[in-house]
Amino acid sequence: MEASLAAVAEAGIDIRLPLFERFFAAFPDRRSSFISIDAASRRMTDETLQMMFGLAEGAGWVWPLIAELVFTHRSYGALPIAEYDAFIDMTVAELGRATGAAWDEATAAAWICSAEALKAMIRKARAEWADAMPAGAPQLAE
Repeated sequence: MEASLAAVAEAGIDIRLPLFERFFAAFPDRRSSFISIDAASRRMTDETLQMMFGLAEGAGWVWPLIAELVFTHRSYGALPIAEYDAFIDMTVAELGRATGAAWDEATAAAWICSAEALKAMIRKARAEWADAMPAGAPQLAE
């Protein structure tokens, strides 16, 4: 996984622009949720990659970050879980495209495994926040 990140960095490729183009193509109504697409795209892309990489390493900081992000995203209303899933999958896909020849089956499998773990943790965080703060949590959109 680290080699794919290094390959993209060495090539000077910024995956966030094509990633957000794909995301907004799939969810055009979500564009209006962003005050600054430039700032949000940098942060969301970096955090998504960091969380997946951290999950692969078994880093303890990942769960608190996921729980915090899920909590702060409540201000956007009931975000459909499909949007979370799609963004994560699109991040892996764009990273694969940008990595080029260094992207092999083992690398793809590692990123996909971390992506699935991230999706599961997002679901867990959403459920725990809904249980802890039922009056303050938006309805969970599937």
